[in-house]
Amino acid sequence: MLDMTKTNLEPLVDAVAERLAGRLRPLLVAARSVPKRLLSVEEAAVYLGRSKSAIHALVEHGKIPVVRIDRRRFFDLPDLDRWIEKHKRQTR
Repeated sequence: MLDMTKTNLEPLVDAVAERLAGRLRPLLVAARSVPKRLLSVEEAAVYLGRSKSAIHALVEHGKIPVVRIDRRRFFDLPDLDRWIEKHKRQTR
């Protein structure tokens, strides 16, 4: 029967973790190198400082452009930036 004590398992766990990290590291680097252009409703809400329901209302009233992929809505970052610029006001 195998001895399954914590001491005996640590080297195995460490080896598995190191191997997994080696495989995931290139994927993480690649993911960071491609800038994200389309944002989800949640991400757009955070980006604009609005609630998700406010974002949905802006879409329904045609106030903000949306990209529809299947049934999901996405927001193009340059469109959000244009919306911000359009709504800037000078203060005195």
